[in-house]
Amino acid sequence: MAFRGPKVWLWRWRRNPLKRRADAVEAWVLLAAWVVTVLCGVLVGLATARTVEQGMARERVEWRPAVALLTERAPGTADARSAPSSSDYVWAKVRWSARDGSPHTGQARVRPGSGIGTPVSVWTDPQGRMVTRPATPSEARTRATLVGGLAGLCAASVPLVAGRALRSRLESRRIDRWGYEWARFGPLWGGRTTG
Repeated sequence: MAFRGPKVWLWRWRRNPLKRRADAVEAWVLLAAWVVTVLCGVLVGLATARTVEQGMARERVEWRPAVALLTERAPGTADARSAPSSSDYVWAKVRWSARDGSPHTGQARVRPGSGIGTPVSVWTDPQGRMVTRPATPSEARTRATLVGGLAGLCAASVPLVAGRALRSRLESRRIDRWGYEWARFGPLWGGRTTG
């Protein structure tokens, strides 16, 4: 089992007579990569979450429910014995009027067997186009958090990968320097010692 000494904090930045310039550069590159990674991830994540939540708040203000009427009989037959679940609904053609009075048509989910002229609630945007029900404030917060977290992780991966690539390049250069130094001084150590 290999012995490991006590953990020394900030060992990369401590004075050491054996530390080369390349070691110091690598230490600062590593620190800069981590700082930029954290800052980039947090800032992009917060900005994205805020934008998503503001967009959903705007939808809650602008989108309104409207009453649409079936223009054709809905397919299927209604089962009056049980309360319908969301999977029991079918798509049917409906029409409604926008706020400005212009007529619109589209597809909405209705109970099977509903007759022509049956009223159905739909959500519309300011132009009268059919949209989904807007997210509640808690749903919006959850979605904003998830989207912001994902965006932050994606943004943070860019400086992290760049830092790793730079560190790998520095490591490769250091190994090349060691090879050069070894080729230069290695033959001098090739002599035998007497004793």
